[in-house]
Amino acid sequence: MSNLKLYRPILNGMITMLFVVTVNAESMPPERVRWQKAPIAVALSVGDERMVHFRRAVSVGIPATLQSLLRTQTVNGTVYWMAKAPFGRTRVMVREIDGGQTYLIDLSADSQAKTSAAMVVFVDETTTSENQIGEVGEGARHGYVSLTRYASQQLYAPPRLLSSVTGIVRVPVQQQSVPLVRGDRITAKPLAAWRAGHLYVTAVKLTNRTSKGQTLDPRTLRGAWLSATFQHARLLPAGSDADTTAVYLVSAQPFAESL
Repeated sequence: MSNLKLYRPILNGMITMLFVVTVNAESMPPERVRWQKAPIAVALSVGDERMVHFRRAVSVGIPATLQSLLRTQTVNGTVYWMAKAPFGRTRVMVREIDGGQTYLIDLSADSQAKTSAAMVVFVDETTTSENQIGEVGEGARHGYVSLTRYASQQLYAPPRLLSSVTGIVRVPVQQQSVPLVRGDRITAKPLAAWRAGHLYVTAVKLTNRTSKGQTLDPRTLRGAWLSATFQHARLLPAGSDADTTAVYLVSAQPFAESL
């Protein structure tokens, strides 16, 4: 963790002052479904976008009967569906571009449907070791808030307060600048990442590169994120003591695949 300690003086340890902006409502956590060859039912609420996350980049085959009723967008391993009108259960095929796995999805849409904004599809790995199974089980207890809090503590809490948490493990991430924020006004550099079950959280350092203050908005972030939490809501002009902050990004895939 020594490389992370370097950034504590920048933000003066403001762990208790997180400015939270979640992409999806925390009150409706993502639905988790394990693929076991049986078709997966995905219900849509008309007019509301729903994300379905797969382990790899996918292509989607939409029947002609749904072409005018459904908007489909695919970014890496995330499919964004939004129904324009109600329709009954219809079979859709989703195929991994590189992995070769094909998923059967039974889509339906209703104006009264109450669903989570995101669904994560797991693959039933029969070769998973007992240790891995136990790790996933422990990690499943952690949600957006607990993962974000853990990442923030790892960056800014005093060493005496740091402790390991069962089910959360450190994962590698490239510590180099990435085009995370649209507009070329803010530099973004991943600092560290962790995984809990099938969720990932990445801490990214944000630095204002302009002479004007910048208000942070999750809508300017590139990538497929389940939630985005800013340490501060605003960056002061470049060169000031508060021109740098951090954002914690929760995703269904590793950072590089979600960007």
